[in-house]
Amino acid sequence: MNELIKNIDLLHTTELGAERIKQNLELTTDDVVDWCKQNILSSENIQKNGKNWYVYADKSVITVNVHSYTIITAHKN
Repeated sequence: MNELIKNIDLLHTTELGAERIKQNLELTTDDVVDWCKQNILSSENIQKNGKNWYVYADKSVITVNVHSYTIITAHKN
């Protein structure tokens, strides 16, 4: 099992990060972390590159820091 999936409950972001993700993906939800968790859990393409995880899901790419499990950003793919 992928380390990111095993530690999904540690996933979080900052207030600015949440706003950036909402804007980049044009999300209407206020719970950006939950939206990201659901997409990460349903993704079949999670890649670790250096200090980040890159999750390809739902026509988007979610970037998560490997060490802190902070969602850094997400954008349309």
